[in-house]
Amino acid sequence: MVNIPKFFKNQEIEMTGETLPLLPLRDIVVFPHMVAPLFVGRNKSVSALSSAMNKDKRIFLATQRNASVDNPTEKDICDVGVIGTVLQLLRLPDGTVKALIEGKQRARIQRYVSNPEFFEVELNALADEPGDAVEIEALMRAVIDDFSEYASINKSISKELLAKVSAISDPSKLADSVASHFSFKLENKQNLLETTDLSKRLALLVKLIKLEIEVYQMDQRIKGRVKEQMEKTQKNYYLNEQMRAIKKEMGAEDEMADELKDLEKKIKRKRMSKEANSKARQELKKLKLMTPMSAEATVVRNYIDWMISLPWFKRSQIRHDLIEAEKILNEDHYGLEKPKERILEYLAVQTLVKKLRGPILCLVGPPGVGKTSLAKSVARATGRKFVRLSLGGVRDEAEIRGHRRTYIGAMPGKVIQSLKKVGVNNPVFCLDEVDKMSMDFRGDPSSALLEVLDPEQNYSFNDHYLDLDYDLSEILFITTANTLPDIPLPLQDRMEIIRLPGYTELEKYNIAKEFLVPKQIAANGLKEENISFSKGALYEIIQRYTREAGVRNLEREISSICRKTAREVVNQKDEKKHIISSNTVTKLLGPPPFKVSQIEEKDQIGLVTGLAWTQVGGELLCVETLTMPGKGKLNITGKLGDVMKESAQAAVSFVRSRSERLGINTDFYKELDLHIHIPEGAIPKDGPSAGITMCTSLVSALTRRPVRRDVAMTGEITLRGRVLPIGGLKEKLLAAHRGGIRKVVIPKENEKDLKDIPRVVTRQMKIVPVEHMDEVLGHALVVGQDERLFANDDVPIGVGKNEGEQTSISIN
Repeated sequence: MVNIPKFFKNQEIEMTGETLPLLPLRDIVVFPHMVAPLFVGRNKSVSALSSAMNKDKRIFLATQRNASVDNPTEKDICDVGVIGTVLQLLRLPDGTVKALIEGKQRARIQRYVSNPEFFEVELNALADEPGDAVEIEALMRAVIDDFSEYASINKSISKELLAKVSAISDPSKLADSVASHFSFKLENKQNLLETTDLSKRLALLVKLIKLEIEVYQMDQRIKGRVKEQMEKTQKNYYLNEQMRAIKKEMGAEDEMADELKDLEKKIKRKRMSKEANSKARQELKKLKLMTPMSAEATVVRNYIDWMISLPWFKRSQIRHDLIEAEKILNEDHYGLEKPKERILEYLAVQTLVKKLRGPILCLVGPPGVGKTSLAKSVARATGRKFVRLSLGGVRDEAEIRGHRRTYIGAMPGKVIQSLKKVGVNNPVFCLDEVDKMSMDFRGDPSSALLEVLDPEQNYSFNDHYLDLDYDLSEILFITTANTLPDIPLPLQDRMEIIRLPGYTELEKYNIAKEFLVPKQIAANGLKEENISFSKGALYEIIQRYTREAGVRNLEREISSICRKTAREVVNQKDEKKHIISSNTVTKLLGPPPFKVSQIEEKDQIGLVTGLAWTQVGGELLCVETLTMPGKGKLNITGKLGDVMKESAQAAVSFVRSRSERLGINTDFYKELDLHIHIPEGAIPKDGPSAGITMCTSLVSALTRRPVRRDVAMTGEITLRGRVLPIGGLKEKLLAAHRGGIRKVVIPKENEKDLKDIPRVVTRQMKIVPVEHMDEVLGHALVVGQDERLFANDDVPIGVGKNEGEQTSISIN
């Protein structure tokens, strides 16, 4: 006996004639007992949801007949839908609303209620029509069986869902729950919703499920056939390749692809080394036997393309006209006589000797002095092409020597890549910032450069990718660097070092006048009729707005003035010429950040001007010393390195050994605390060249004698008072010249370096070579007319004597 569900016994229509807001749905049909998330963006729909939330959260859901209609009318909406309850409402940032709605009961639209803000309808609830209980029970079993069959072939249906559906005893709920988990067509789902007869609804559902099972099985069979067909295609391709190989062995004509024929022609026409030509032919032979779509074939093809594209024997015609070359170098750069002289020497030798391995020039100097632009001028003067490779930050050895072909995406190194780009085998190759390379676990690129830059080895440079010898000996390599110590010594040994010092004020003025001003006038859209710079304006910028060894900041300031003038020209729209004077510079650039002279206004005790070398040129370095009652404590401040601190201690020891002769209390180191300070304490400082500066400051503070404000000095001191040579003399003297110093004390052994100092510097400054500290004190300390610097000593200043020590040599 079949149990009749309670659903058939006490069924009543819960609601008739009730008015609810309508939410039109697109591409979805909501069934009773179904919870659906809906994204609502249309204004009317959002208003309908808001109205439902303000009342009892009930809303009517009906599907549009055509989902593409954005503004549906009453005719575009199905009559039968579901009364639902809004469970959750969330407003999204883009203005849309996400609503979670549960379907409750079928209903039919009786009429539309006039409402301009949203659709509002009067509804009649639809009750399920019970049929034969036995038939319905059979259909329910058929639905559950078919759903189980579908779940067995479609793994997206979980076992938990299948068990949940199988436990439903209400036929209406069963039909609606099962239908909600299938992707039937929209009209089929709407038919299921509109069918109130339970027998017909279950029968229609069984029919649709069986159809869905057949479609799914057919789809799987089609996919299987496609897979078999693909495998068959691969098999046929393999057999075709075998047939091609058999035909070739039998002497039959092999149908070679046009691409391979072109490749073979290119190899024949390309002039390469004997080894490279043989290698290219071998690789082409391998390529013909490979499957065109294989990864290995792509690697071989790329390798052959690289070999064909390299300029093995292609050269540009080198110009040997020395007069024309000198003219070009002078046009592009002011000064830099030594680098120009070396380049002209190279051209002269090239004229006499037909085969000369290219020299390796290394231009070392502070930023902005024209190292890279000089390399470009060399290319223009010699008629060569120019290529530049920046080595700053390069830390992978493969960047220089390339990757082996076993790696995916392997390429030759930057040297070979640059030669392919420039298209000739004898360019001017500028290796920029060679001192900025670093090393890590991937290798040391500076070591890889040894073979590139060694004239005895680079005629057979071996790139890892090519795995062939390539001749780099005809390339004119020019490297640039800011500091020489940062370049490894083996690499320095391969290069000819040419130092480019900072510019003097006269050189900067000429560079600005001849090069920078015309360049910036053109770059900012001006003409010579619009603007001109006076001599005073350029010197004002050089002296009071820049403090550098090069001219990079000078160019920036000139560019700033040109931009401001361009704005005035555009605003005024007249042909008035703007004359830039020293007063105009102050108006346009604001208050100057630097003083013309950096020296003190008067002679002071314990304050000495020293000279320091930095990566961007020379600088003036003041040293201050104070004496205070105490117990002989020595305090050295200014963020100094160990070498500089040791120089200070050596200076104190020297002063103690000479205290009696200097007229200083011999117990000063017991009764006084000494504080030596070098200002700009945030900047690290190190090196021995401030030794005589600190010693002079110490003697001045202890003897209470002022130090001449227009005297600067540099040199290392020993415990016996000898003055040892230092480095960076040229940069230091240029800094002294910029700072208004009139006399500079230097070590005697550095006298040989004075030949490289510009005459304008040596004419305006007195340069005094010394060998002993006594001579330094004689030139630096202010001594009255009736006073003597050294107590109980009749020897004139500059000669000096000391028992048991070597006497200092008089100044020449």
